[in-house]
Amino acid sequence: MRRRVIISSTIGNALEWFDFTVYGLFATVVAAQYFPGSDPSTALLKAFATFGIAFAARPLGGLVFGLYADRHGRKRALVVMITMMAIGTGLIGFVPNHAAIGVVAPLLLVVARLIQGFSAGGEFGSASAMLIEFAPPGRRGFFGAFQMVSQLAAGVLGVVIALALKSALSPEDFARWGWRVPFVLGILIGPIGYYLRAKVDESPEFRDYLAARAADATPRRRTTLGELFANHPRELIASFCLIAAGTAANYVGSVFMPNFAATELKLPISAAYTGLLVVNLVNVALVLAFGALSDRVGRKTLIVPALVVYCVLYYVLMRQLVAAPTVAHLWQLQASGLLLGVLAGPMPAFMTEIFPVGVRSTGASLMYNLAVMLFGGLAPFFSEGLIKLTGDRAAPVYYIFFAAAVGVGGLAFYRERRPQATVPPGG
Repeated sequence: MRRRVIISSTIGNALEWFDFTVYGLFATVVAAQYFPGSDPSTALLKAFATFGIAFAARPLGGLVFGLYADRHGRKRALVVMITMMAIGTGLIGFVPNHAAIGVVAPLLLVVARLIQGFSAGGEFGSASAMLIEFAPPGRRGFFGAFQMVSQLAAGVLGVVIALALKSALSPEDFARWGWRVPFVLGILIGPIGYYLRAKVDESPEFRDYLAARAADATPRRRTTLGELFANHPRELIASFCLIAAGTAANYVGSVFMPNFAATELKLPISAAYTGLLVVNLVNVALVLAFGALSDRVGRKTLIVPALVVYCVLYYVLMRQLVAAPTVAHLWQLQASGLLLGVLAGPMPAFMTEIFPVGVRSTGASLMYNLAVMLFGGLAPFFSEGLIKLTGDRAAPVYYIFFAAAVGVGGLAFYRERRPQATVPPGG
């Protein structure tokens, strides 16, 4: 059953995150299709804003599905979420462009992104909780790392499809219909994801929690939300800050940078996709290795140094790229993303195990999605806006610095207060 949980969680998550993130890979063509009449930079800014809109729905989805998962089980919540994602993704695949239906086109695009955002909101907390609750003692870091493997797999799948379409189709065909192919294929996640997730059991730790709750005749004085905010403020702050740092770095590198390299630096977007593909593939191994290592040395012991070194390296390499825009310099900058594999390996276990089982999905989902909404979803928009505001094409590095400072500060604020079955998350 542990193997089945890992397989179903990884494949199911990868399919869902693929549908959610592939929009960012096609931001340039979406800008041309749904925001015509603007200069390329302004159209791209509008496309990034639409990308960020989906993140506004994620905290609400995280709250709703987190509460549902903590009340009725991880499995049932995950089945509903993946079905909703298929609906939102299919809508993007079939929405006519601005030339066909005018202003209604971007409005329908926003609706589709909001459906996707609501669905994705509960994915991280519920899926991560399922993984660590099935983990043997002392292996939560390794099991939780499969959450990040699934997200990396989604990125790899998206880049592979983007490269294949770019090479197989003429620019005209790609702009007319080719970009829609990943979204139409995304409809398949509904039946596939339902089948995979219906074949696993509920987590044993959650079943034990339900049994204990049913046997306890003492009336509950607080709701799940009340208990979460009254008893776990440090956990909420630490998890929010950690995700703020990681998601800002991730979305600047994986969404903003390929589009920026193509539109502003005039580099081949296929080169940016290739660099992103290689980094994601290597990071699959790194997140598993460092997730497992965190079970031995602690979570913060790995997270904080990786975050600090990443900021310094990204600053140096970003300055190099904008001073001399070459494919080699772009790939060097993208290679700094390997440090995010070190950061991401321990992250799911840290985010979930610091909360008790009865509020785990809600706490992890709510903080994860609030941080992603504020620091990740709008990272491409803020990055482009900083460049326009300052005239400095390396300005996105300051956004990463700010988010990293938030992350380190939040981790410093956290103190473990409960004995753990595995290595203490604080290291």
